[in-house]
Amino acid sequence: MPRICIAVLLVFCTVPLRADDAPPAGLSPEEAKEGFIGLFDGKSFDGWQGDVKGYAVEGDAMVCKCKHNARLYTAKQYANFILRFEFKLPSGGNNGVGIRTPMKGTSAYVGMEIQILDNKHPKYKDLQPDQFHGSIYGGVPAKRGFLKPVGQWNQQEIIADGSRIKVTLNGTVITDADLSKIDKTMDGQPHPGLHNATGYIGFLGYGDPVAFRSVRIKELP
Repeated sequence: MPRICIAVLLVFCTVPLRADDAPPAGLSPEEAKEGFIGLFDGKSFDGWQGDVKGYAVEGDAMVCKCKHNARLYTAKQYANFILRFEFKLPSGGNNGVGIRTPMKGTSAYVGMEIQILDNKHPKYKDLQPDQFHGSIYGGVPAKRGFLKPVGQWNQQEIIADGSRIKVTLNGTVITDADLSKIDKTMDGQPHPGLHNATGYIGFLGYGDPVAFRSVRIKELP
């Protein structure tokens, strides 16, 4: 009997976890060695400013809870960096990642806004190319078709290195642009923030419960 129990235990322990059961990916030892640091501790909004009351911590994620616009910004400004995070969209969910943005003004114009959007929802049937998920609003359209189904966690990386902005979604590069070569915006509106050298990183809520976790960053020279 003892041998049978041990065998059963060994079989049970070696069964791999399903993807949904895996622990959330935070700052890995490899990333720490590479110079990444965590921006969100999964417990509080220490290190963040702005509409902190418009977001709540649920599990290990920050979730937009405000019924109107809610802007959450890092405590410090960043110029060149690699930003990694996970996000989960509800049906029709809309949010954005502000980069190199000031805290005052609309980030999509005075800074840059990378779209976070369930663009398959019927209410977004009339979107312009620069408004789909992963696009730089008003400036650069993203490739489509790489979002996971609503309710699942996605992995995204944003690299800002000088004038180059690169967005990778679930392992696929969907945006890769040299902003110095943009002489005309896609929406015909002024976007001076496309050429900002530095600014805050922000999560730009629009009243939908979009969730973010495992937010980490590495500053580049």
